[in-house]
Amino acid sequence: MPENLVIDWDIAPEPVPYEAAVAAMEARVAAIRAGSAAEQVWLVAHPPLYTAGTAAQAGDLLDARFPVYQTGRGGQYTYHGPGQRVAYVMLDLRRRGPDVRAYVCALENWVIATLQGFGVTGERREGRIGVWVERPGRTEAKIAAVGVRVRHWITFHGIALNVNPDLGHYAGIVPCGIRDAGVTSLRDLDIDVTMDEVDAALRHTFDTVFEGAGEDLSCATPFDRFAAAANQP
Repeated sequence: MPENLVIDWDIAPEPVPYEAAVAAMEARVAAIRAGSAAEQVWLVAHPPLYTAGTAAQAGDLLDARFPVYQTGRGGQYTYHGPGQRVAYVMLDLRRRGPDVRAYVCALENWVIATLQGFGVTGERREGRIGVWVERPGRTEAKIAAVGVRVRHWITFHGIALNVNPDLGHYAGIVPCGIRDAGVTSLRDLDIDVTMDEVDAALRHTFDTVFEGAGEDLSCATPFDRFAAAANQP
């Protein structure tokens, strides 16, 4: 990690309404840009809802059983709800290295390192953003989504890791526009952990992973894969 960078770590004690979360991120990004606030990692959960990224296709919304929010992050449709840990990451890439590709890679590395601590092998897939796992006897499945926005080189939005959500809630969308793969969770993989344990693992792995942000993060993949996850006005 670059020297003299302080990161505030905050955990929301109750589910946060989506619009309130976006407003809070917008305010924090402006404050980081102005130099009046530290970087922040904000761990939250949301009530059940769907979000549509900048690449979302109308036909991928199958059943609007939950509120649907248009959002400025990259990516397509995804689900948020109880049992999922959402990490909103607001970092200053002006100081860490102005490289969106490396940043998205670092987010994926962060999830992969966190999963390793629970005995789960997370992997990337060519042409697909996020973190995937193999399930013996079943299709491969996505366990974590990544979608970011970068404004004036300040990041926001982030990752969503499935711990023990109701996977049936994904039936209302084509998650991330991918029809030939499933979604999974730690619980679906027979890994029983608490959200507190997941939060501790995310905190433990963050510094190690992001020490290399802006450098070679072993993510040699065409930039188009990363452009799909990020939106930078």
